[in-house]
Amino acid sequence: MELILWRHAEAEDGFPDLERALTHKGLRQAQKTAEFLATRLPDDVRILVSPATRTRQTVEALTTHYTLAPTVAPGASALAVLQAARWPEAEGTVLVVGHQPTLGAVAAQLLGLPNTSLSVRKSAVWWFSGRERDGVFSASLKLVMPPEQL
Repeated sequence: MELILWRHAEAEDGFPDLERALTHKGLRQAQKTAEFLATRLPDDVRILVSPATRTRQTVEALTTHYTLAPTVAPGASALAVLQAARWPEAEGTVLVVGHQPTLGAVAAQLLGLPNTSLSVRKSAVWWFSGRERDGVFSASLKLVMPPEQL
């Protein structure tokens, strides 16, 4: 299984939190990251997106074919995100577009750092690969790509 974590791009400050929109910079970040992902994602990728406006705007730079997943909304637990992605049992590739610190906690857990949250920059992609070998499941970090590197 491939699990890709994509943090939403830069968003405006304000309330209500779920209605915060991307800034002009955020729209550019999302577009750069979407261009990077578009050439690398398989056609059958499953995309789970937080219902927040900023995450929907981020993923819509890539596609309009996604599933809104309240289980990856702001404040979600790492476990909830992993369960929504069906990690590690699912086949294929799952892209999760969500929030910090949740995505950082997911990344930390996959790297064997429980009860920790890593810093996932705005519009950055963290790409993990999981596999089972001899009855033991392992995850490896394939890529970390912040938008300024694109």
